[in-house]
Amino acid sequence: MIPYSLLDLAPVPDGTPTSDALKNSVDLAQHAEGWGYNRYWLAEHHNMPGIASAATAVVIGHIANATKTMRIGSGGIMLPNHAPLQVAEAFGTLQALYGDRIDLGLGRAPGTDMPTARALRRNLTPGHANGETFPQDVQEVIAYLGDMPETAAVRAFPGTGTHVPVWMLGSSTYGAELAAILGLPYAFASHFAPAALEQAIEIYRGMFQPSEHLEKPHFMLATNVFAAETAEEALFIRSSMMQTFANLRMGKPGKLPRPVKDVASVVPRQFLPQLEAIFAVSATGTKPMVRDQLAAMIARYKPDEIIIAGNIHDHTARLKSFEIAAEVMKEL
Repeated sequence: MIPYSLLDLAPVPDGTPTSDALKNSVDLAQHAEGWGYNRYWLAEHHNMPGIASAATAVVIGHIANATKTMRIGSGGIMLPNHAPLQVAEAFGTLQALYGDRIDLGLGRAPGTDMPTARALRRNLTPGHANGETFPQDVQEVIAYLGDMPETAAVRAFPGTGTHVPVWMLGSSTYGAELAAILGLPYAFASHFAPAALEQAIEIYRGMFQPSEHLEKPHFMLATNVFAAETAEEALFIRSSMMQTFANLRMGKPGKLPRPVKDVASVVPRQFLPQLEAIFAVSATGTKPMVRDQLAAMIARYKPDEIIIAGNIHDHTARLKSFEIAAEVMKEL
C-alpha cells in the first residue's frame, strides 16, 4: 500500500470565524489519524482571509498536541519569509515537544504578494525576494538541525542534533532539481499547479544523488479529492475550492465560498478553462469513481506517497471526503 497523507490549509468557510476553522482542523486530524493517514501537513499562506494556518509552526504544535502517532509537519514553510535560524529553532522546539513526529517541508515561494512579503521580512533583500538565496538557506536550516560542532559561532537551541526530516516542495522543475542535488524527499504541488508535473518527476528521479538524508528518491504526489455519496454532491462540494481559485485570479481573496450547483453561474467564463487545468490532478465523484481516478494517477506517475488536499465548505462533508479517500487508498 502506498502511504497516504493529508494537506490542510485550515480553511475558513464563509460565515464562520477563524476559531472554528482551527477547531475543525483538530477534529479532522484526529479522524485522519484513525483513518490511517501517514502525515498531516499544514501550509503557510499570508494575507488570505480564508486560510488560518499563517502561523504554521504554531498550528503544527496545536495539531501535534491533539494527536498521538501521525506525523505532523509543514507543507510548507515558505523559507523566503524567515531567517533559517528561526525556522530551525521553531522545528527543533516542536521536535523537543512531540518527538520524532515532526516534518519540515520547505518552499521557495513567499506564499503571498510582495507587499506582504516585505511586511514579513522588513529587511528583505533582492536575493531573498526572488529566491536566489534559497539553496543556501535550505542548507543552512539543515545544518542548524544537524550535528553542528560546539565551536560553531551560531547554533540552534532547540534544534541542533534533532535531525528533523526536511522535504523539498515545489510547483516547478526548480525544486525537483534542488531536491535531487541535495538528496531530499520531494513533494510536487500538482493539486494546484500540475503543468510541470511529469517533467519535475523525470528530473528528480534522473538527477537524484543519495545523501545522508535519503538513499533513493522519494516522490510525493499532491492531489485534490472531492468524494461523496453521489457524483452531483462531489461536484457541489468541489465548487467552493474552484471559486477560491477564480477569486484569487481576480485579485479578490476571501473566505472559502459556499458551494454552488453551477460554477459557471458565479465564475466568469474566461476563468473556466484555467480552473479545469488547475484541477487536472484531482479525483472527484463517488467512491468507485475516486478509486478509478486515483488508480490511474498511481499507474501514470508511480508516486512513493500521495498527499491529499480538499478545501470543502461543510466540515461534515469534508470529513466524509477524506474518509472515503482513505478507504480507497487502503483498497489500492
